Amino acid sequence: MSFKKLIDGWRYPSILLFSIGISSVGSWIYFIALNLIVLNLTESAMAVSGLYIIRALSTLLTNSWSGSLIDRRNKKYLMIILNFFQACLIAILPYFSSLVLIYSMVFFLTMASSMYHPTSMTYITKLIPMEQRKRFNALRSLLDSGAFLTGPAIAGIMFAIGTPNMAIYLNAVALLVSAFITMAMPNVEADEEFSRTEDRKLTVGLLKDDWKLVIQFTRNYSYTMLIYFLFSVMIVLMTATDSLEAAFATRVLSLSERDYGLLVSSAGAGLLMGSITNTFTVEKVPTSWLIGVGSLFTAVGYIVFSSSTTFFIAIVGCFVLSFASAFANTGFYTFYQNNIPVHVMGRIGSIYGVIEAFLIILLTVIFGLAAEMISIRVVVVTGSWSMAVVASFLFVYNIRPSKSNLYSTSLKKF
Repeated sequence: MSFKKLIDGWRYPSILLFSIGISSVGSWIYFIALNLIVLNLTESAMAVSGLYIIRALSTLLTNSWSGSLIDRRNKKYLMIILNFFQACLIAILPYFSSLVLIYSMVFFLTMASSMYHPTSMTYITKLIPMEQRKRFNALRSLLDSGAFLTGPAIAGIMFAIGTPNMAIYLNAVALLVSAFITMAMPNVEADEEFSRTEDRKLTVGLLKDDWKLVIQFTRNYSYTMLIYFLFSVMIVLMTATDSLEAAFATRVLSLSERDYGLLVSSAGAGLLMGSITNTFTVEKVPTSWLIGVGSLFTAVGYIVFSSSTTFFIAIVGCFVLSFASAFANTGFYTFYQNNIPVHVMGRIGSIYGVIEAFLIILLTVIFGLAAEMISIRVVVVTGSWSMAVVASFLFVYNIRPSKSNLYSTSLKKF
């Protein structure tokens, strides 16, 4: 491939990656600033926890119907609308001093964010050729890891020279920039694709038909959806276990706030190093091994962390789990894009997102109660070993020779 063709082939993917990077950094700044705003307003840790509950409920309710809308609308224009909608809501958020109003705004913001993810995933799948998706996903993982490190750092600088409100406004600007960048992206869908469906309103009957479609697809492509489900269970277990991370570090390991900050930094460093390594090796490693081995070593990292008795071992565990997760995520996104047809991707991602959100809420509550009634270490260790069991199944199913065609970059027909 000539250099000119390489540049032309990566022109729009590079612009899209730039937009994703800006949005990711902005979302981290917003996330930290919002927590501080609520904490300063109420002086209650419970009120901050309420933000997480509101976001989870919003995701749960939105995903039950949003896929039906996403698959029937132009993805580029929908992404632009959602970015502008979020930017406007975030821009007026600092003007509210009522906790109820802030929760309401967060609910609608999370609703837009929950719709944006499957929309952008479908758009990316349509825009990026199959042979470029692994590399694109590796670069996206690198950007996400960079945002994980730079977002909180920028937020800290903003708090030092100004207020959390300034950080909120910065995220609104980031979303506006992302929207304008998206305007410059190509329209990957012809308007006639939606001419037969755009007049159909979201009714209970339509939603039932779409749920039946997803169930039927799951039956017809059971292996693909098994991999999807197992990886989702991994995410659920990771989220529930992470909810006890701060308590485990401070209460069980007796770490100071400074040491806990270093522990979190080690996770960021692991994610960044994993993403960099992944970017250089992604084309040499089969997608099946990225998912399987990446998931296994992520679980190993959690086991090391949950079994740690010293600060050093805990840091090693955090580094390993973050390093490995970069490979697992790249492999899974590539597998998902290559094996889920784009015309139903919104519905499948959203409906399975309902199940994932419900399980996250349920397991997080169970883990929290069990930590109070039994012990934090027992719960964290149980979650880590449960993760290892799921990762083992994921590894075994991923490397089956009979399914190797599902991990190739050849065009698939549905």
